[in-house]
Amino acid sequence: MRGVETVLFLVVLATVVATFARRLRVPAPSLLVVAGVAVGLVPGVPAIAITPEVVSLVVLPPLLFAAGEELPWRDLRAVWRPVAVLAVGLVVVSAAAVCAVAVWLTPLPIGVAFVLGAVLASTDPVAVSALARRLSLPPRVQALVQAESLFNDATSLLLFRVALSMAITVSVSWRHTVSEFAMLAVGGVLVGAFVALGAYLIRQRTEDPVLETVVALVTPYAGYVLAESISASGVTAVVVASVVLGTQATRLTTSHIRLQLGAVYETVVFLLESVVFGLIGLQLPALIHQLADVDSKWPLYALAIAATLIVVRLLWVFPLSAILQRRRGSRPSWRVPAVVSWAGARGVVPLAAALSIPLAFPDRNMVLLLTTAVIVVTLVVQGFTLAPLVGRAGIALDPSSVRQEHQRARLHLAQTGLAHLEHLAETESAPEFAVDQLRHSWQARIDRIKNQDAADPDSSAGAAYFRLRRELLHREGVELTRLYDTGVITDTTRRRIQRLLDLEHAGLGDD
Repeated sequence: MRGVETVLFLVVLATVVATFARRLRVPAPSLLVVAGVAVGLVPGVPAIAITPEVVSLVVLPPLLFAAGEELPWRDLRAVWRPVAVLAVGLVVVSAAAVCAVAVWLTPLPIGVAFVLGAVLASTDPVAVSALARRLSLPPRVQALVQAESLFNDATSLLLFRVALSMAITVSVSWRHTVSEFAMLAVGGVLVGAFVALGAYLIRQRTEDPVLETVVALVTPYAGYVLAESISASGVTAVVVASVVLGTQATRLTTSHIRLQLGAVYETVVFLLESVVFGLIGLQLPALIHQLADVDSKWPLYALAIAATLIVVRLLWVFPLSAILQRRRGSRPSWRVPAVVSWAGARGVVPLAAALSIPLAFPDRNMVLLLTTAVIVVTLVVQGFTLAPLVGRAGIALDPSSVRQEHQRARLHLAQTGLAHLEHLAETESAPEFAVDQLRHSWQARIDRIKNQDAADPDSSAGAAYFRLRRELLHREGVELTRLYDTGVITDTTRRRIQRLLDLEHAGLGDD
């Protein structure tokens, strides 16, 4: 199966899996990994070989960028202390624990075991974001698990490089190690800020939706390549650029372009996640078939290492949470630390690190096999059980509370707009006929928002209201098509009006 055919197959597979995942209410990445493993086990399926460039250069930057843009700056500032402890301390402890277990249980020498520990030490931002996207976590918990997975790359990458140096040369200069860490972390931050500034200046000066979409898609690749070219952390550069640009989203461009960018990025993220998680699943059977002389106990090794990562994370997060809660004067609780501990899946970043190990490295195939197996185990076990754990812990946001917050915000905004309109009327700054029309329109909007039954699509009255609006929009669309078919309007006019109808229809939510 050639590369293009593989990608097309994975996209089709992901579309089918995503459909079933929504019906079964399970995370699509976990189900996609299972489907990939199942397909890889079918007799006659050719072996799939993944190159480091495909994962680290093609797939990783845009997925990291999308995850970083979802991270609110306000929530990030609130959780930076625990994030720093997790992104540094937990990564080091996890690497050491995996190294110890690998030396004790597997035939790997200590140097190679340390490389394996460094590869698997950090949680994966792509996997964590994909798993947490469908959960209604409180803002700070969501920010904590996403920020940790985004910012622990510099630590894990440093450990990985140090481990490779130790395994190959058996000597490490601590001065060189410190300077390398500074270059990885600080260099990544500076490059990310520089790329974000450049993208901001360019996007602020263009109103062409096509050009701005291209700039937005190129930005993560530019940050990654530029950082890697100066031996800085490409992942850190992409994350910093995405967080900075995410805070300026409303100032960068128009609402029209934001809608287009959102649609494009959702499509890109879906396609890339489909390919990468499907490839992870396909990679495991391929590695098993390729390694005829592999130790038959490797499944036991993988399960033991995955269990070690989970236990170490539990033993690190629970005491940290207890200390932070006591400082705030609150009573320690198991609910939040349990969810944070369980949201530690591995994924794309560890796979990219393992694939980048030199071909001549001893026991490279075993390291790659165990890394892929642990990724599959964490995505399946933690991915399928994270949502039930969130439900059992009772920390998920109440849908009615979210809906009420949304209603209050809409009401406040509508009242603000009406108050400004009245100010314009008093100062005679706008034509009277325009003020009257807008006053009626805005007052009708306020009345709809205040009427809970009409504003709530889950109620019978709300369902009838939204159904009637959709029916009216549909009739307008049919008439628009008739006007075009009979030659009354041109295709340009039809497309413009159809977009307005689509935007209004999209504002009504799902059918």
